[in-house]
Amino acid sequence: MTDVLMNLETDPETATQLCLDAQARLASRVAHLTEKDIRSASLLPDWSVGHVLTHLARNADAHARRLAGALAGEDVPKYQDGEQQRRHEIEQGATRSAVEIITDLHASMSALEQTLAKCSLAGWPNDNFLGGGDYGVAGCPAHRLREVEMHHVDLGLGYSPLDWPQEYVAWDLPVLLATVPDRLESSSERHSLMAWLAGRGPLSTTTKLASW
Repeated sequence: MTDVLMNLETDPETATQLCLDAQARLASRVAHLTEKDIRSASLLPDWSVGHVLTHLARNADAHARRLAGALAGEDVPKYQDGEQQRRHEIEQGATRSAVEIITDLHASMSALEQTLAKCSLAGWPNDNFLGGGDYGVAGCPAHRLREVEMHHVDLGLGYSPLDWPQEYVAWDLPVLLATVPDRLESSSERHSLMAWLAGRGPLSTTTKLASW
């Protein structure tokens, strides 16, 4: 079971169920947010709760777009116009009312869930389509799971890393650990971290990771 959970990108069925559960938890938490809640600062720099929720809605659309494309035999990107489109949609969407933002999020997640169900029934066709990215379309459920779990915490509304499902952590922790060497700024920090991991010394209090 551990091997499967550590490889969610190639196990879309397991990843899909985890994704559905994660979206349900998110939907429950944000269902009754007020205008004040939506405008409040999230844990992400310069982003309000509304920004985070709008991003999560558009991310659901993006994954649904890739998956629907694969069903039709088309290799399409998450965002038709790239990062510029993503940024514009988030900034514009974050100014809407709480009702509009939450309704939009629910609609986007529901549409994604319907598309995931169609892909499952079809046996995940064209699972190797990259859509101009770096993972096959079969990895969409796992990557959507990551977005929901990470940004649920970023909302700052009481959901914490300790609430992450064990299955999610078992998959994503090794993935994140692999990014560490490139996120350390200096050779001395890499030496210090390596010594700590090997039980050969304390971790320096000045060691910091660049943003991921």
